[in-house]
Amino acid sequence: EIIPLYGHFFNMVGFRTSTDNIIYLADCLSSKETLAKYQITFIYDINAYLTTLEMVKSLNAKLFVPAHAPVTDNIAPLAQYNIDKVNEIACYIVELCKEPLCFEHILQKLFTNYNLKMNFEQYALVGSTVRSYLAWLKDKGRLDSCFVKIISKASPGSNNAPESI
Repeated sequence: EIIPLYGHFFNMVGFRTSTDNIIYLADCLSSKETLAKYQITFIYDINAYLTTLEMVKSLNAKLFVPAHAPVTDNIAPLAQYNIDKVNEIACYIVELCKEPLCFEHILQKLFTNYNLKMNFEQYALVGSTVRSYLAWLKDKGRLDSCFVKIISKASPGSNNAPESI
């Protein structure tokens, strides 16, 4: 049986074996240790991811084999832990955005709060995930966004920084 596991990545699926009722969950959820280390894991579509995790919680099988966690006979607690982590990060982003911030400042504050080390790979992966959170939070009505026109007061050759209005 093919099990759709949307949200973490495009069109991801898991498999249930018909002979021994084992479910292979690909990397639709992370271990507590992985979440403790990386905090913000890659998620393409937050809403689909949460829907997948809720569905995974309700599955019954002899064993569950996730790619990034130990084999278990009860996946529900780990699925809930992943849901809780998503909600924690979402709440923190909403809290950050009580004052207007550009994307890079939000990302910087998340890296600081979660003690993440910035490199190009983390900027790309976590940055993509944060954009997914922002889009989801906006869709849910928990955030609003706007674009600000930058007007430069700098004259040629001066060191004056641009000013936003």
